[in-house]
Amino acid sequence: MQIWVDADACPVVIKEILFRAARREEILVTFVSNHAINVQKSPFIKHLMVEKGFDVADNEIVKRMQGGDLIITGDIPLADEVIDNNGIALNPRGELYSKENIKSRLNMRDFMDTLRASGIDTGSTPSLNQNNRQQFANQLDKLIAKHHRKPKTQ
Repeated sequence: MQIWVDADACPVVIKEILFRAARREEILVTFVSNHAINVQKSPFIKHLMVEKGFDVADNEIVKRMQGGDLIITGDIPLADEVIDNNGIALNPRGELYSKENIKSRLNMRDFMDTLRASGIDTGSTPSLNQNNRQQFANQLDKLIAKHHRKPKTQ
């Protein structure tokens, strides 16, 4: 399992959790963005910068991922593609997307977009809180334990 991060909108606190997990578990984490970001130096942490453009980073993640890879994203259409390609999608709030919930989330997202396009104020997404961070860290640890075995050192 490899971890891919839709890094353009990923909160800094979530990136920090991912940096620690990459080093601790010796698992490759690749941050994909269309602008420069700071990543810690480690053989387990990579940054892939793609050209600017709508969904360019998302498309690159889908192109490079393999079944069983974990993708960190709050982008519901990307999560839908990841699941269709047998990947695992986790959002920065620690919510795991699944075949059972992704279509309803996609429908709700589209509905909210329609409301916003009609001029209706749908409010904003609340800031990431400590519970969200803890839920993300716990879910990440669970997924890594289930899908990745740290190589044995001799």
